[in-house]
Amino acid sequence: MGQNCRPRIAVNQKPEVYLSKELIRQRVSELGDQITRDFAGNHLICVGVLKGSFIFFADLVRQIDLPLKIDFLRASSYGDHTESSGVVKITLDLSLSIENQHVLLIEDIVDTGTTIHYLLKNLKLRNPASLKFCSLLFKPTQVKNQVPIDYLGFEIDDQFVVGYGLDMAENYRNLPYLGKINPRG
Repeated sequence: MGQNCRPRIAVNQKPEVYLSKELIRQRVSELGDQITRDFAGNHLICVGVLKGSFIFFADLVRQIDLPLKIDFLRASSYGDHTESSGVVKITLDLSLSIENQHVLLIEDIVDTGTTIHYLLKNLKLRNPASLKFCSLLFKPTQVKNQVPIDYLGFEIDDQFVVGYGLDMAENYRNLPYLGKINPRG
């Protein structure tokens, strides 16, 4: 959720390609195949964490060859700041019950781990049959709260990335690739 910070800067930079759309497409396909194998014979509820995961989420669920339902939630630990407050609040909750269901939580990026740590704890209290976590990106250098990532797209270095759903001040989400950018301009 660290990518959802709102720095007060101009957004006229052209991001440099960090992960190409072809590379992302290939990895999403591989993740879909792995999830299909791991949950074979089960129904699945895929839960996307808004807003950043929406493109990854849509592409991933189309690669999962299982009966599934989808739902979304939204949480924040940043508010209008560029650093996590450490306090997570759910601003949009699930509309489906996950009790006794197999659940896959899907996120765009784990940097500090604060938000996902809270969400996994919260969802476990709702008694799912199983709860697994998938993240497109992981920045190990930023982690403050360790979280188990069952399915990972890419481990990245300490770059500020945008595109493929990730933003800078709500811009760049529509890029078909992940680009690196200097958030300070």
